[in-house]
Amino acid sequence: MSMKKMLPVLEKVFISGIAAEGKAIARHNDLVIFVPYTVPGDVVDIQLTRKKNSYAEGKAIHFHEYSTQRTDAFCEHYGMCGGCKWQILPYTEQIRYKQQQVIDNLTRIGKIELPEITPILGSAKTQFYRNKLEFTFSNKRWLTEKEIQSVRWLKPTETEPMAIENRNALGFHIPGMFDKVLDIRKCWLQDDISNQIRNEIKAFALQNDYEFFDLRNQSGLLRNIIIRTSLTGEVMLIVVFFKDDKDKRDALLNHIAEMFPAITSLIYIINEKANDTIADQTIHVFKGNDFIYEEMEELKFKIGAKSFYQTNSEQACNLYRIVRDFAGLTGNERVYDLYTGTGTIANFIARQAGQVIGIEYIPEAIDDARSNSKINGINNTLFFACDMKDILNGDFIKTYGNPDVIITDPPRVGMHDDVIKTILSAEPQKIVYVSCNPATQARDLNLLAQKYRISKIQPVDMFPHTQHVENVVLSELK
Repeated sequence: MSMKKMLPVLEKVFISGIAAEGKAIARHNDLVIFVPYTVPGDVVDIQLTRKKNSYAEGKAIHFHEYSTQRTDAFCEHYGMCGGCKWQILPYTEQIRYKQQQVIDNLTRIGKIELPEITPILGSAKTQFYRNKLEFTFSNKRWLTEKEIQSVRWLKPTETEPMAIENRNALGFHIPGMFDKVLDIRKCWLQDDISNQIRNEIKAFALQNDYEFFDLRNQSGLLRNIIIRTSLTGEVMLIVVFFKDDKDKRDALLNHIAEMFPAITSLIYIINEKANDTIADQTIHVFKGNDFIYEEMEELKFKIGAKSFYQTNSEQACNLYRIVRDFAGLTGNERVYDLYTGTGTIANFIARQAGQVIGIEYIPEAIDDARSNSKINGINNTLFFACDMKDILNGDFIKTYGNPDVIITDPPRVGMHDDVIKTILSAEPQKIVYVSCNPATQARDLNLLAQKYRISKIQPVDMFPHTQHVENVVLSELK
């Protein structure tokens, strides 16, 4: 039997830049190496873990010098949970690299003439900025290196350690390992009530011998929790059980309701499927409402258990203001809001437009969009639930009128070619393109360039301590 060849260790390698997926980049001879959890200016020994002809991946196993750009990680789970990879970079450096990421994508992929790019809009909050987090129960807690080193092994050929009795966890999936979950004591992403609720649920479950989920064998009682918070102070807790055990279910939910009166929406779901998605599951209200409200300017938005809403509420309001400003509405325009989701942008701009038509694939999201129009007394919106490439065509435009402005906020994969062709045929005066992936945005802008010139670009940081960046581009008909 052939042994797998051990890849070499490269010594004293200088980390020179930032790459995709939150990794840093180094160069050794002609080899480009991607290394996580390092920053430009570090000098490290790299154990290669994967090698191709022109690039490699590796991990830093020893630091000879620390970069002057580096700062201390504030989270005890840094480097294990896989999130917030950039917290060792000062925030001013994070947004500088994000600005460069937008520039690089638009110039290298878009290959079109660009105006000066406005400096990126940073997030006022860099901690506790998210309004939604999901945590997973697991009976196979991920063990830290310190824990593994402290235990006795069964045999040289075996890899399951002894002497660790409690393997239950409530936290985040380890990247690339679907059945391993890192137990989280404190997460810095959401208001601290999220930590309090999660830790209390775990403590109650352990004290009362509740079964944590076995992801590999699909067994157990407790599966997931989802916590949503809002700027209005409301809190939604969704507890997902794998099976229906009324006595244990009610005992847990009653305990949490008593301990946390701030929870205004207490919901449970019985999910017996092989995957964690709840879009097709029945919502059961245990206490309170089946929704919470979020506020943006003078508007209220109703958010249910399945609703999509931007996860950084305060920065989302700034993002939508930029969209509205780029659209330059006078009160008479017909606006198409493509990939409208729950109609947040559509309703946000509706009072400055003549009519707003929103299109979205998910019917439940369109129900939310219509509900939010009604809640806010907005009567100049129309919403349609259909696949964008199927509904947005010449017949639709002939029926509902040619758009003066198109706002598009597609998923990470960007817009379908058929959608772009329809937009080019419709020839709106302005296109405001919101993207969470500047690479696919650049590709689409290149296709639109035959009729449109880019006049404004505004990057926005929605997710501090990550590599993700939103970008808003205004294109005008030539």
